Amino acid sequence: MKNLLLFLSIASFSCLLKAADEVDYNRDVRPILAEKCYPCHGPDKKARKAKLRLDDFAAAVKAGAITPGKPDESELVERIFSDDPDERMPPKKSKTILDDKAKEVLRKWIAAGAQTSRHWAFVPPKRPEVPVTENASWPRNAIDRFILARLEKEKLEPAAEADRYTLVRRLYLDLVGLPPTPEEADAFANDKNPKAYENLVDSLLKSPGYGERWARDWLDLARYADSNGYEKDRGRTIWPWRDWVIKALNNDMPFDQFTIEQLAGDMLPNATPSQVVATGFHRNTMINEEGGIDPLEYRFYSMVDRVATTGTVWMGLTTGCAQCHSHKYDPISHTDYYQLMALLDNADEPDYL
Repeated sequence: MKNLLLFLSIASFSCLLKAADEVDYNRDVRPILAEKCYPCHGPDKKARKAKLRLDDFAAAVKAGAITPGKPDESELVERIFSDDPDERMPPKKSKTILDDKAKEVLRKWIAAGAQTSRHWAFVPPKRPEVPVTENASWPRNAIDRFILARLEKEKLEPAAEADRYTLVRRLYLDLVGLPPTPEEADAFANDKNPKAYENLVDSLLKSPGYGERWARDWLDLARYADSNGYEKDRGRTIWPWRDWVIKALNNDMPFDQFTIEQLAGDMLPNATPSQVVATGFHRNTMINEEGGIDPLEYRFYSMVDRVATTGTVWMGLTTGCAQCHSHKYDPISHTDYYQLMALLDNADEPDYL
């Protein structure tokens, strides 16, 4: 899992290298189309005008609205840049304004081939190519090259290297969440070994404090608490799951196993006590013990919470809109939402002592 975190860090840094004039469909184009064009040319049959769908790329190309690589032959470009108020899109009566910057984004996108892409949450991350930098001596690792490439693009110089006391403090706070003791700081500052920094990183990654530090973020995602939350707010015995997360991080458990055990550890063949405890991820919902409540009502609230958490944590999606209806612009439908809820609602939840 530690390698996965490093990989995702490199992938994130690669985003810094995108040229300012490079048009990205999900980041730049789709928001414009969704806000300005889909109300009249989107998935809603009742509101659709001129039988034109811009949310369906193949249909838009077939209709001549988009001709990839040829903006001058694309009716979309012709309409948004038109000086004729009767031809210009969006129409004046819609009270929607497409500014010059947005128009240019759409033109550039079509000129570059009008490439589309799925919602980013459904696209597996790819290891980016490490950039070549003019200064070959400064970078010590791949992440350094991404940072330096952006600095060179902006004609900036890297900051001077931090002193050893600053470095050791940063390392301790980042990896274990606590500052070093004066003795630990002095030991690093006086270590003449060329690999002193690497050795300290390895030492902290192997320490129990690493899992304790980084488990905090996961516990927040899982809405961890040692009490029920509502009214009486009685205590709950959920700490074994917390300890499972800490142990999983310290043991560098592969992320796929980390996921499977928390979502369905009890369904694995010959599930171990540890794998059953792992499913505590979805036992962190609030519990209302107030007299006179309808248990099934609060069971429903728990399921809503679990669907939302599953979508956010593992799919990178918000699912709230689909709870009430199939949203025009979301990839999760009303039916998808309740199919997932039904799956989670079928789980048996006995006490495990």
